[in-house]
Amino acid sequence: MAGNRIAGISIGGALALTCLAAAAANPPAGPMLDACDGPFATVLQQASAADARAYWLNRQLIKWPGADAAGGAFKLYYSSSASLHATPGARVSGADGSLALAHFDGGLPADAAQRFKFVGNGAVLALAPADGARLGGVLTRQVMLVHEADDGSVRDATTLQIAGALDDLYAGAANARDLGVTVGAATGFKLWAPTAQRVALCTYASGSGKASAITAMQRDNATGIWSARLPGNQSGHYYQYLVDVVAPSAGLVRNLVTDPYSISLTTDSRRSYIADLNATSLKPAGWDKTPAPKKVAAQPDMTVYELHVRDFSINDSTVSAAHRGKYAAFTEAGSNGMKHLAALSKAGMTDIHLLPVFDIGSVPEQGCAMPDVAALPGLKPDGEEQQALVAKTQSVDCYNWGYDPYHYNAPEGSYATDPSDGAKRIVEFRQMVQALHKTGLRVGMDVVYNHTFIAGQHEKSVLDRVVPGYYHRLNAKGEVERSTCCDNTATENLMMAKLMIDSVEQWAVQYKIDSFRFDLMGHQPRAAMEQLQARADRATGRHVNLIGEGWNFGEVADGARFVQASQLSLNGSGIGTFSDRGRDAVRGGGAGDSGVQMITQQGYINGLVYDANAQAGARPTVDLLHAADLVKVGLAGSIRSYPLTIADDRTVALQDIVYGGNQPAGYASEPGEVVNYVENHDNQTLFDINVFKLPLATTSAERAQVQMLGAAINAFSQGVAYFHAGFDILRSKSLDRNSFESGDWFNRLDWSYQDNYYGIGVPREEDNGKDYALIKPLLRNAAIKPSPKDIAYARDAFRDLLSIRSSSTLFRLRTAADIKQRLRFHNTGSGQVPTVIVAHLDGAGYAGANFKSITYLINVDKVAQRVTVAEEKNRRYQLHPVHTSMAAADKRVALEAKYDKASGTFAIPPRSAVVFVEK
Repeated sequence: MAGNRIAGISIGGALALTCLAAAAANPPAGPMLDACDGPFATVLQQASAADARAYWLNRQLIKWPGADAAGGAFKLYYSSSASLHATPGARVSGADGSLALAHFDGGLPADAAQRFKFVGNGAVLALAPADGARLGGVLTRQVMLVHEADDGSVRDATTLQIAGALDDLYAGAANARDLGVTVGAATGFKLWAPTAQRVALCTYASGSGKASAITAMQRDNATGIWSARLPGNQSGHYYQYLVDVVAPSAGLVRNLVTDPYSISLTTDSRRSYIADLNATSLKPAGWDKTPAPKKVAAQPDMTVYELHVRDFSINDSTVSAAHRGKYAAFTEAGSNGMKHLAALSKAGMTDIHLLPVFDIGSVPEQGCAMPDVAALPGLKPDGEEQQALVAKTQSVDCYNWGYDPYHYNAPEGSYATDPSDGAKRIVEFRQMVQALHKTGLRVGMDVVYNHTFIAGQHEKSVLDRVVPGYYHRLNAKGEVERSTCCDNTATENLMMAKLMIDSVEQWAVQYKIDSFRFDLMGHQPRAAMEQLQARADRATGRHVNLIGEGWNFGEVADGARFVQASQLSLNGSGIGTFSDRGRDAVRGGGAGDSGVQMITQQGYINGLVYDANAQAGARPTVDLLHAADLVKVGLAGSIRSYPLTIADDRTVALQDIVYGGNQPAGYASEPGEVVNYVENHDNQTLFDINVFKLPLATTSAERAQVQMLGAAINAFSQGVAYFHAGFDILRSKSLDRNSFESGDWFNRLDWSYQDNYYGIGVPREEDNGKDYALIKPLLRNAAIKPSPKDIAYARDAFRDLLSIRSSSTLFRLRTAADIKQRLRFHNTGSGQVPTVIVAHLDGAGYAGANFKSITYLINVDKVAQRVTVAEEKNRRYQLHPVHTSMAAADKRVALEAKYDKASGTFAIPPRSAVVFVEK
C-alpha cells in the first residue's frame, strides 16, 4: 500500500523541495499509484495548530502586531517536515534552518500600507536582500516567526499570514490563461500551488474506477504553477491532484483534491472531468447559432425573475418525471412552468436569474432523501409534523438554495439527469440556457464568490487544501472569518480575485450567461468588480450586466480593508446594488424583525397609520409621510442628487433624506446602480409578511390587491426591477422566514394556479420556532388563504404591470440627468394625501417614450381617493391601453379611474395603480 510505504520512509527525504537549493540531495520516489485511490487527506507529519498573528506585507517585509521590537532578535524558522517546536522559555527545535530579520524603520510601500491598513501596530521586520531570493522555497515549508531572548530562548512565536508574500512573489500567475485542463493534440493540466512541496496528477478512465496513471507535475518557480502534459486528447476521463503541502491546522499533509478550476465533475464532486468546452459533443444542436434576446439596451431595462432550478419543476406534473427538478425541465416548452415563463417574457420580463447553479456542497447528487410529507396522516395547517419530517433529513435531502460553493466553474450535478457523467451537466445546462433564450428570456446566474462551503482540511474544502491559508480572509489570529455565515474568501488577494474573474468570464462565454447577481458583493473590493466587468465585456463582445448585494457589514465594513463593492462605495461604477430603502418602506419594519415587531411594524402598502392592525397601536401621521417619501426615493431610482419635496415641505436631495438612522436614502449616481425589490428568496415572501401586518379582516381578494401594489411600486421604480419567482401567484412559504433548506414542501410553486401553499404546517423550528405562538393562529385562519380566482387575478395583474413598464422607456430612464429632468412628483409635502403617490414623466423627444407624457398614481388606501394636481390641468390624458384592454386584470380601473381636464383631478379606486398617458 502506498500509504504504508509513505509512513515508513524518512519524511525529510520523501518531501524534498524541488524549488529550494537546500533540499535533500537524494529524495525518494513520490507517491505511488494507489495513493490516487486513497483517503482525501493523509497526515505525513502532524503539527500542532498555531495562530497566525503576523503578516507578510510583501516578499521582504513582515508586520507582527503587538510585538515588542525592543530587545532580543527576530528569526524566521522553517522545517520541510513540519517538525518545528517553539515553546516559550525554550529554544526552537525541529528546524531545517532560520533567516535573520532586521527591524525596519522606514516608511511602508504605499501599496502595502494601503492593503494592510487594518493591521494593528507592531514590529515591522525585513528579510536580508540575499535571503529574499530563497523565500519561494522557504514558503513551501512550515514557517514560524520567533522573537528570541538574548540567550536564544523563545519569548513569543507565531506563524504568518502569507497572502502578501505570495501575491508579490507570484504576481505573474495572474496572467495565466490556462489554469485547469486544456485539451488539444495533447492534454495539459495547470494548478497554482506555490506553497506545495510536490504535486502529482492522478488520472482515471471513469468517474468511479481506480486510477489508471499518476504523473509527477513540474513547478514553474516564477509563477508557482505546477503543470503536466499527457499525450493525446484525454476528453471523457477524470483527474485529481495529490498535493504535498504544509497546512497550518494539521502539519505536513498529502491532499487528494479536485481542481479549483474544474469545468465539470463526477458524482458528488469526487473527481474533476477532462473536456474541451468548445467541443461539438458538449453543445446542444444549434447552440452556436441560438442568439440571446436583445431586450436590454441599458441596465434599467432589466426586469428580473429570480428562480430556483428545483422549485421551477419539482412540483409540476406536466413535466416528465425524469426531468422534474432538473435543468432539462426547461426544455419542455409545453409544460405549465415554461408556459408561465413564456407569458412573462411576452409581457416584458427580460431576465431569469437562477439561484446558484454552480457546483454546491450541501446536496447529495445521487441518492438524496425525499421526505414524503404529504403521506403524513392528519396534516393540519398549523401542524409541526411537516417541518419535523423535513428537518429530519435536511442535511441529506435533495434541497438547498445553493449558497455553499464547492467548485465555482462547474455546473451543479444534482440538477443533471446523470450526475455521474461529467458531460451531462454541461450539455443539459446549455440546453436550459438555450431554451430560455428561445423563450425570449435572458439568463442570469446568482454567484457566491464571497465564501466557500467550507475551508481547512475538510473533505469538501478545495481551495484551502491546495494553498492553505491563502484563499480565505483571516482574522488577527489567522482564523477564517465567517461573517457571511460560511468561510469568507479573500477576493482582495490576487489569485482569489483572478479565480472569480476567470469564473465569470467562463460562464459568460461558454454558457452565454447574460447577467450576474453577486451574493454579499460588499465583501469584495470595488476594484476587483470593475476588473471583472471589463474582462467579461471584452471576452463576450457585449455588456454583461452585474448586480449584487451591497450590504456593508463584517470585517470589511466601512472600508476597513479596501474600498468595497457596497451600496455607498459603488456609485459611478454602473454595477447595481439591491436597495433596502424602498423595500423596507413598502413592507414595513426590517429584514431582521421577529416576534411582535413583524405585526406592529406596518409598511406603506399594508396599513401603516391608515389601516392599523389590532396590535399596531396608534402611529403618528408623520410615520406614514416618511414612508411615502422613502417610496418616492425608490421610484426616483435612489439617485443621490434628485430633489424631492418631503413631508416637512423642504426640498432636499435624496442623499439628505435619512434611512435607518444614519444612512442616506439616495445613494446611487445612476439608475442602473439600483435594484428595486420587495421580495426575494431571503426572508418571508411579501404575501407572508402581509399576513402578519394586514388587519385580519382583510379579505383574500384584498390581499391580492395589496400584493400588486408592491408589484406596481417595483415596476414603476427607476432602475432594475427584481421579482422573486411566484411573487405573481401570491407565493407563500407558510410564513417561513428562511427556507434555504426547508425542502420542496415549503418551497413549492404551483403553475396550475390552484394553490399558493399557505397553511401547510408551521415552518422549520430552527428559524421560526420562537414565533410559533404568533404563527400558528394565523396559519389556522382559512380566510387568509387565497382562492384560485385571487391567484389568477394576481397573475394577470402582474403581467399587466410588466406590459406597462415595457411599453415606455420613461419607466426605465437611462441616466440620473434624465430622471431629474423628466420625473416630477406631485402631491408632496405636508398637505399631501399620504396614501397616494402621483408622478409625472415627460416623454417629449425621449427615445422609446412612446407617449408625450405619463402620469401614474398608486393608491394604497382601502378607500378610493381623489387628488387634484393644478399642474396637470388641460392634458389629453387617457388610461394606458393595458387598462382598457378586454384582457385587463383589474376591471375597476377602466370603470372607476377618471381624469378631469378642467381641474386636474384624478379619481382612482382603492388599492390600485393607475397609469394615464398622453399621446
